[in-house]
Amino acid sequence: MSAVFNFTFVPWFRSVAPYIHKFRNQTFVIGIPGEAIAAGKLPNLAQDLALIQSMGVRIVLVHGFRPQVNEQLLAKGHAPRYHNGTRITDSVALDCAQEAAGQLRYEIEAAFSQGLPNTPMAGATVRVISGNFITARPVGIVDGIDYQHSGLVRKVDVDGILRTLDMGAVVLLSPFGFSPTGEAFNLSMEEVATSVATALQADKLIFVTEIPGIRMDPHAPASDDNPIDTELPLAQAERILAERPPGHNPTDTGFYLQHCVKACKSGVERSHIIPFAVDGSLLLEVYVHDGIGTMVVDEKLEELREATPDDVGGILQLIEPFEKDGTLVKRSRTEIERDISNYTIVEHDGVIFACAALYPYPEAKTAEMAAVTVSPQAQGQGDGEKILRRIEQRAKYMGLESIFVLTTRTMHWFIKRGFQAVDPDWLPEARKRKYNWDRRSMVLVKKLN
Repeated sequence: MSAVFNFTFVPWFRSVAPYIHKFRNQTFVIGIPGEAIAAGKLPNLAQDLALIQSMGVRIVLVHGFRPQVNEQLLAKGHAPRYHNGTRITDSVALDCAQEAAGQLRYEIEAAFSQGLPNTPMAGATVRVISGNFITARPVGIVDGIDYQHSGLVRKVDVDGILRTLDMGAVVLLSPFGFSPTGEAFNLSMEEVATSVATALQADKLIFVTEIPGIRMDPHAPASDDNPIDTELPLAQAERILAERPPGHNPTDTGFYLQHCVKACKSGVERSHIIPFAVDGSLLLEVYVHDGIGTMVVDEKLEELREATPDDVGGILQLIEPFEKDGTLVKRSRTEIERDISNYTIVEHDGVIFACAALYPYPEAKTAEMAAVTVSPQAQGQGDGEKILRRIEQRAKYMGLESIFVLTTRTMHWFIKRGFQAVDPDWLPEARKRKYNWDRRSMVLVKKLN
C-alpha cells in the first residue's frame, strides 16, 4: 500500500467520522425514480445503501417505475396519459404498473443479495422487507379529469415500518397503496416518499434524481458562475416555487423541490435532491461537508460565530494536522481554553471547518490574526474569506487600524486579500519579543479602512 494512499486515506476517514457518529440510528427515506434503475444505476446504489446501513442508518427505500410502466404500455399499443404531471391510471395502466412493480422489487431484492468476494457488499447481510404499509384513496375527478386508479396516500403504517426497521431490515416500498376494501391504487414515488418521511418524522428525505440539484440562480442556465446551491433555506425554496410554474416533469426545477418543501414544513429536518448520474452521489451527499446536490433546511446549518469553551475540542482536532506539518505553531489545549474568546469559527452541522484567533495590541492599534485554519474538506468554498471578514470586523470594532499575520507557507493567500509584507521590526514590541527568528515567518499587514 503506497504512502500516498495512506496520506490521503487517513485524513479523509477521520473527516467523515463525525458524520458516521451523527447519523447512527437515524432514519433516512430515500426515493429512487424508475429512471435511475433504467439507466443501470441500481447495482451501485444498492452497494452504497448497504454501506450506509452498515454504519447504523435505518433506511426506507421507495422506488418509482415511471419509464417501466410507460414501456409496457407502449408495448401493448396503449399510450401513457398524464394530466398536470399525474398519471391517469386506467385498467390497462394499472396492470402494467403491477407488473412493473413486481419486476422492480425482484431486481432490487436481487441487488441487495449480492455478496461476491472483493465487492463492496462482500459479507453483507441486508434483509429487504416489503409490505402493505400504505393505505390509499383515489385522486377522483379533478377539473373534469377522472384519474381512475390513480391514488393519494391516506395513511402510513408507522408502527409496522418502525418494527421492521428495528429488525435491522431495509423497508422497500413500491408506489402502490390499497384501500380498506382491497382496491389497488397507483401512487407517485415522490408522494409516497414524502408522506412516509413525514409520518416517521425521518431525519432525512433524499431524492436520487435526474437533475443535479437547484442552481444558485434557478432562472439561469448551468455554468461555473451558476453552481448548485448546496444548502437552500426553506423560505428561499418557497420563493423559488412561487416564482415558477408548477413542476409537472421530473426535470422541472419545482418537481422534486415541492416535495422537499412539503416535507421540511411537516417536520423532516433535511430534504435532499441529488443526481443519480454521479456515481456515489449518496455517499458524497451524506458524508461530505457540502455534499453534491441541494439540501433544503428550515434554518441555515452553517454558522459563523465566536467560539465558546465547548468548541475547544473541535478547534484542536481542526488545527492538529497543520501543527504536525509545520504550517501552524503548536498550541496546547490549555492555551486555547485560556484564549477561547479570541477565536472565531465556521461551524457546519455541528462540525468546525474553519477558525482564526484575534490577539489585539491596543497600544500599537493593531492585532494579530493567528491560528488561521480551514479544513482541507472545505478549502476553496469561501470559509477562509468569511473568517477574515469577521476578524476584520472585530478589529474595527476595537478601534484598531490594522491586522497582521505571521506565515511561512500561505503568504500568497493573504497577499491576494490585501495584505502587504513588512519587516519583522514593524511588529509591536510585545509581539517582537516573541518572534521566532529560526522560523523566519513572513509578517504581512492589512490596513483597515
